[in-house]
Parts: sequence; C-alpha cells; structure tokens
Amino acid sequence: MGLQRKQIISSALSKHLSLSPEAPLGDLGEYDIKSLYLNILKSSGKRSPSKESEAVMKWISFAEIFPIDSSTCFDALSGLNKDLALNSVLLGNGLTPSEADIIVFSVIHSSVIGLSHLERGKLVHVMRWMDYIQNKVDFGKLFEKVLLEKGAFELQLQGIKGDAKSETDTNAKKTVENTKNKEKSEADPSTKKSDVGNKSTGKKESAQEKKKPSETEAGEKDKELSVSLLNIQVGLIRKAWKHPSADSLLVEEIDIGDAKLRQVVSGLAKFCSPDDLTNRRVVLITNVKPGKLRDVMSEGLVLCASNEDHTIVEPLLPPEGAKIGERVSFLGIDGKPEDVLNPKKKQLEKITPNLFSDDKGVATFKGIPFMTSGGPCTSSIPKASIK
Repeated sequence: MGLQRKQIISSALSKHLSLSPEAPLGDLGEYDIKSLYLNILKSSGKRSPSKESEAVMKWISFAEIFPIDSSTCFDALSGLNKDLALNSVLLGNGLTPSEADIIVFSVIHSSVIGLSHLERGKLVHVMRWMDYIQNKVDFGKLFEKVLLEKGAFELQLQGIKGDAKSETDTNAKKTVENTKNKEKSEADPSTKKSDVGNKSTGKKESAQEKKKPSETEAGEKDKELSVSLLNIQVGLIRKAWKHPSADSLLVEEIDIGDAKLRQVVSGLAKFCSPDDLTNRRVVLITNVKPGKLRDVMSEGLVLCASNEDHTIVEPLLPPEGAKIGERVSFLGIDGKPEDVLNPKKKQLEKITPNLFSDDKGVATFKGIPFMTSGGPCTSSIPKASIK
C-alpha cells in the first residue's frame, strides 16, 4: 500500500476523531491500515465496541487490497455499490459514519474522482454514500468534493414522456389509416390485403411470444455464472498420501469442521509432497458432485493457483485468522450455493475462468477478493489462474 494512501487515511481519521493531524505516529511506512487504525484509535482514547471490531476489520481488509490503479478498481467499487444499496453508512447506527466509513472513503476517493461520467452513473449508491460522508464529516481541504449529480432521473422521465407522446401520435395516425383501409376494404370485397396483413401481424406477435422464454433462459444463464453457486470453504489438511494407482494424484483428508473428515483427490503430486500438504490450510469447493478418480472417492475440489505455463501450481492459502469450515464470501455478491453442482450444466466450467489472483496475489472472482473473517485468501503467484 502506498505511503500517500496511508497519509490520507491518517489525516482523515484524525479529523474524524478530533485529533491533531500532527499527532506523533512515527514512520507511516511501518504501518499497514489495521495497525495505523489501532494506533490512531488508541491516541484518541476511543475503543471500538467488540461487536463492531470484526466488521471494522472486514472493511480494513477491503481497503488493504483495493487496487491502487484506478483502471482496475471498477469491479471492487461495483461490489461496494451493492453493499450500500440498503445502507447509508458501512457501519454504525445508520446515521453516523464510523471509522470504517472514513477508511474506505479515503482509499476509494481518488479512484472515484478518476472515473468517467458513465461509470459513476453505474455506482449510484457509492456516489450517494460519498456525498453523505462529505456532508457529515468536515475534511477541510483534504479531499476534492465529489459531486452527487442530481436531476438525471428527471431528464430520463422527460425523455420517456417525449417518447410516449411520439408513440401516441404515431398510434393515432395508424388508427386513422386502419380506419380508412377498413372502409376501402368494405367498399371493395375483392380486396383481401387486410387479411394478409392480419396474418402477418399474427405471425409477428407469435414470434415475439416465442422470444420471451429465451430471455428467461438468458437470465438463468447469467445466474449460473455467479460465484455464489459454489460452496467455497476453509479447510485444514489433516493427512495426505500418494494415490495408489496414479502418479500425478494425491489424496487428502480435509477438516472442514464436520464430524467426518472429507476425502479429496487432487492433481498435485508433481508440485507438492504429502508432507508439504499435511497441516496446511486450503480453500476447497465442497458442493461438487462426489465421484471416483482412479477408483478413489473424491468429495471436493481444492482450489489452486497456477502460473501461465502451468509449471508452478499451489493451493490457495486462507489467512491464519480464518475459521475452519467457514464459507468464503465475496463483497456485494449474495446468494445460496447449490446443494450439489450439476455437471450437465457445466456451472463450474463457466465460473472458473473468472477466478484469478491479482498483481498482489489476492484471490478474486472478477476482481472481488475471496474474503474470510481473517482477511482475503492469497497465493504467492500473482496474476495466476485459479481452478
């Protein structure tokens, strides 16, 4: 994380907590956001309520891994936008900004400033939240004012009204023309063009009706692409050994907090030894359909990062603070996982192309981090594919 970002966070938190910006904190380069926050909090004499501390740490983790490059931050902002859809602030009583709000605001501010008008229009909840924070907290000249653009909705309505008027005028003209055609048809019984026209219209209506199911199917297809369909959990490998009849495979017994250990077969023999994996934390998909791999039952899929030429492969690593068995979450993405993924729908194959580690090695889905109670899951391989 850049020194400039830490300085901005320090100044913003100090203003929020009524501390002198010159309060001695030492070399900011030695701090991460968490330690910076705790030191400023200590200097203010304020203690964060215990029920709120875990939630604050969640947003600190978000701030830690938020991309510095504004060109790659839009996915993370889109996730934040969904989280803010029903909330005025990130934490607190719904009226007063918390330290989490100040930290996240400080981190994303410059990226939002750099967005185009069109991109900001897609982040309406983020923009309202930022406007609310600016009105509640006096940052002085620390931040450039982010203006909440109002009136766009009214302009849209005016456009709709104009279109509606135009459509009404067009329909009125058509009615007059149809009336004239009908009168002409009745005067000349030999003319049956109107009948042909009716049949043609009927065919068009029928075609439109047939399109409706395909639109529904398209919606279902998009739904299938959501990572929320996967039940991704934190596990601990208790035991690992070589597959009895396949040199490229290893077998692991993994603890995910259930009474029974889960047996998983992985293609890791070329990259890890059984000793390397024993007592190692991993991230695994637990709702894949169980099946045998070379006559050995496998009940999950250990997610691994791989470099481009597939010469380096390693299991994703959850943070030490993550709880065994907890489900990995994705900020702004809600949904219940499938009980068991259907292999015929190829759900996994559609989702895994969107799994990769960023330039810091943080595991993501479309740029949104794999989050646990202890922070994000990571890999030592940056910009790796994950499957």
